[in-house]
Amino acid sequence: MATSSNQQKLDTSEIISDILCEFLEVAIHTILYIRDIYPAVIFDKRKKYNVPVQMSCHPQVNEYILSVLQSIKPLLKSDSIRSLALVIVDKMKHPIERFVFELQPLLTTSFKDDALLTHLESGLRAFLLKLNVCDAVLTANPSDCSFTIVVYTKQSDARKLECHESINQEFPWITVDDSEAQIESGCILPLKSYTSDYLKMQLYVEERTNKDHQS
Repeated sequence: MATSSNQQKLDTSEIISDILCEFLEVAIHTILYIRDIYPAVIFDKRKKYNVPVQMSCHPQVNEYILSVLQSIKPLLKSDSIRSLALVIVDKMKHPIERFVFELQPLLTTSFKDDALLTHLESGLRAFLLKLNVCDAVLTANPSDCSFTIVVYTKQSDARKLECHESINQEFPWITVDDSEAQIESGCILPLKSYTSDYLKMQLYVEERTNKDHQS
C-alpha cells in the first residue's frame, strides 16, 4: 500500500511532467516558426502563458512532435533525461542549429500551493518570450532545412527508453552518431535559465558559424 508521502511524490512527478511536455510542445512549434523551417501559412496564432505563440496545423508535423513528447513523458517522471535538443539540419542533413533544453525536474519537492505553480508557469513564460526574440541574434538558415528531436538520457537510464519503445512499436527510437546531432565550428548563445522549487532548466542555442559550408 502506497504511503501518503509516496503518493504526493507521484502526483508531483505527474504534474511536472505534464507541464514540461506542454511547454516543450509550444517551444518546439515556436522554434519551427521563428526559424522558418516551414511556411508561415501552416501556423496558427494562439496564446500560452499569456504569450502569443505560433502553433503548426500540419498533421504530420504535429503527430511527430506529440509522439516524441508522449514517449519521453515516463522518463521525465523518473528524472531520466539530461536534455532535449531540437536539431535543425540543412538539405545535406548536416546540423546547423541546436536548441538545447537542459532539464532537471526536482521531483522530491511536493506542491505546497497554487502560488508556486503560478511561479513555475511564469518562469516558462519567460522562456517563450526569449524564444520569440532570439531570431534577431541568429543568422538566416539556408532553404530546404528540416529538423529532428534528440533526447539525451542519463547513461544508466537509456534502457528505460528501449523498454518504453517495445510498448510503442509505432514510434521507435534510434541511437544517433555525434555527427548527426553535433555542430562543428559553432558558437553557443545562452538564452534563458530558470530555477525553482520544482524545476531547473537551461536553454541555449548552438549555431554553426558557416551555414553555407558543405562538408
